[in-house]
Amino acid sequence: MTLDERRAANQRTLLLLSGLLGLIGLIAFPSLMGRVQYARTRAELAAIRDAASRAELRSVGKMFTTLARIVGPTVVNVTSKRRITTMADEIAALRGLPAAGTTAEEVGSGVIVEADGVIVTNYHVVANSQEVDVALADGRRLPARLLGADPASDLALVKIDATGLPTATWGDSDTVETGEMVWAIGNPFGLDRTITYGIVSAVGRKGVVDSPYQEFLQTDASINPGNSGGPLVDVHGRIMGITTAIVGKDYSGIGFAIPSNTARRVCAEIAEDGYVERGYLGMALKSSPPDVLGVIVTAVEPGSPAALAGIEPGDLIVSFDGEPIAEPAGLVLHLTRTPIGERVPLGVVRGGREEAVTVQVGRRPR
Repeated sequence: MTLDERRAANQRTLLLLSGLLGLIGLIAFPSLMGRVQYARTRAELAAIRDAASRAELRSVGKMFTTLARIVGPTVVNVTSKRRITTMADEIAALRGLPAAGTTAEEVGSGVIVEADGVIVTNYHVVANSQEVDVALADGRRLPARLLGADPASDLALVKIDATGLPTATWGDSDTVETGEMVWAIGNPFGLDRTITYGIVSAVGRKGVVDSPYQEFLQTDASINPGNSGGPLVDVHGRIMGITTAIVGKDYSGIGFAIPSNTARRVCAEIAEDGYVERGYLGMALKSSPPDVLGVIVTAVEPGSPAALAGIEPGDLIVSFDGEPIAEPAGLVLHLTRTPIGERVPLGVVRGGREEAVTVQVGRRPR
C-alpha cells in the first residue's frame, strides 16, 4: 500500500469514528447535548441584550418619551358647563319661583395651536355651554371664550388669555399612509395628558357618522371619552388629526381622528370669520348601481349653480375637477374643499355620452 493510500484509509477511519462517537453521544449523553444547545441559546440571548443596549436601539425607546415631552405640554383639559332645564325648574317657573339650577359638565381635550392661547377642540365638547375653562399642563386653570365653531366637522376654537404658550405643529394628513405609527394624547376619563400608541388603520374612512362633511383617519390607538379634541401625532410630533370619540356605535378598540388638513382649513376659517362657509351646487344625488361609476342627479334646485350650468335630473356625475366620483359623499367632500366662486369642470354622462360642464361653486345657505 502506497503512502497516499494509507493516508486516505486513515481519513476514512477517522470520519467513521467521528460519526460513531456523535451517534453514541446522541444516544448515551442527551443531557450533554442539551447543555451544549442551551449554552448556544444563552450566548445568542446575551448578544441580543448587548445589541439592545446600544445607543441606536435605545433611541427607539426614547422616541416615545421625547414625543410625550414635546407634545404633552400643548395638550389641555377642556371643561364646559351647560345649564339643564329639569321638570322641577319648569314647575318652579310656572309658580313664579326661582329655578334650582342644574348644571351638566362635558370634559374633553384640546391642543394649543397659537402661542397667544388659541386652542382647537371638538365642537361637541363646548356645544351649548355657558362656561368653558381650560387646564394647562403647568397647573393653571383659565376661563376660555368661544371664537367660533363648525358643527358639521365637529370642530371649535376657544381662546384663553395667556401668552408664550407651547404650541403643536400641524402636519400634512394627505401624506399619511395606512400602517404608520401614531400617538394619541388627551384626557380620557379625566386622566390628564394620557398618551396611547398605535398605527393608522385606515385613511379616508367615510360613513362613520351621518354628516357627509366628515371623513376620518382610523387608528387602533386607544381613544376614549375625554380624548375628544386632543391631537393624533406622527413620529415627528406633528398633528395628523384631531381625535374624536364616536358615540352611539360599537367601535370597541377603534379610534377616529379628523384629518389635520381638514381641521387646519376649518380652524383658519373660524379664526377669520367665526364660522365656516361651504360650497353649494343645489342638486340632490344618489348612488349609482355597483357596476356604474358616478352619482345620479335626482333633483336640481331652480336658480342654483347646478341649474345655471345646465345640470338636469338623470345626469350621471362621474368627475369633479378631474377627480373621479364614486359616491355622493365624495362629491360633497370635494365641494367643501373648493373656494366659493371657483369655476369647476364636472364630468357629466347624459344619453350615453360624457361631456364637460363648467359650474361655478355657490355659497351654501346658512
